[in-house]
Amino acid sequence: MDVVLRKLGKGSRAVAGRLVRAPRKGSVVVIEFPDGMHEYVTTPVKRVLRICGREVFYIETINSRYRLEVRGREDAIAESTG
Repeated sequence: MDVVLRKLGKGSRAVAGRLVRAPRKGSVVVIEFPDGMHEYVTTPVKRVLRICGREVFYIETINSRYRLEVRGREDAIAESTG
């Protein structure tokens, strides 16, 4: 499942890749980069909020807040070629 994870706050960059571990209270969120050799791991999740009718989640971890957007393959391909 292709996702974009953006840390909320000033000066943060987006992390795009494949969601390895779903956001669940008490576990970490793992995003695997397209190269397959690196991954981004958050601290343990405290809360997860999903926006109704959309594939957008707001995640609060022990020390950060994130916005997680699930994207279809078409969106990811268009962004990489655009």
